[in-house]
Amino acid sequence: MKKEKTVGVLGGLGPMATVYFYELVVEMTEASKDQEHVDMIVVNRATTPDRTAYIVGESDDSPLDYIVEDAKRLESIGVDFLVLTCNTAHYFHKKINDSVDIQLLNMIEETVDYAIGQNHKKIGILATTGNIKTGLYQDMCKTKEVDYYVLDDENQEKIMKIIYEDVKAGKAADMNMFNEIIDVLKENNCDCAILGCTELSLIKRDEKLPDEFFVDSSEVLAMNTIVKSGRKLKKRV
Repeated sequence: MKKEKTVGVLGGLGPMATVYFYELVVEMTEASKDQEHVDMIVVNRATTPDRTAYIVGESDDSPLDYIVEDAKRLESIGVDFLVLTCNTAHYFHKKINDSVDIQLLNMIEETVDYAIGQNHKKIGILATTGNIKTGLYQDMCKTKEVDYYVLDDENQEKIMKIIYEDVKAGKAADMNMFNEIIDVLKENNCDCAILGCTELSLIKRDEKLPDEFFVDSSEVLAMNTIVKSGRKLKKRV
């Protein structure tokens, strides 16, 4: 019996983003029958403490122990590698990766690599305040020697409002506010925007934002998951 690689998904961060990641993997896999899709085991730990609140010092409740417990649980079941569907939680990437003997893919690195591969020269970073304050994407851009731009405090607050008060709350995103932020990126010579939060990925889906400008971290993670699992990636039209 041929054994394809099975991916363990550290999800629930948040639940809708996890559902969307699963949908992306299914939709982006070249498959003519069920058996040609990716084998996945998903842990949807919605009760994991808020990542941003902990990182910016608004909460003492760390999500790390929850995520590590789930990583070990998935490893014990027999998955071949792990993915973490939350950008901000990659603040803990090294500690999670070191807690198990299987690989945890790095969503941040893969997304920056993809943007560079698409010949983007200056990346606008749209992410949670926790992500921004810890410099996850900024540091990766520096490592990869690509220019980037981060929003000022006023516009960062707007992005957080869209993420938390709109998308996470199950409401439609305020697209007037979102488009104002995109205009700021373009005014600062950004030739792309990384959607570095899985809630922002949902906006790309719902509003059919163009691939030419928006680099979606969820899509990039889905593509790399498919390739890593040994399945075929559907050609993008």
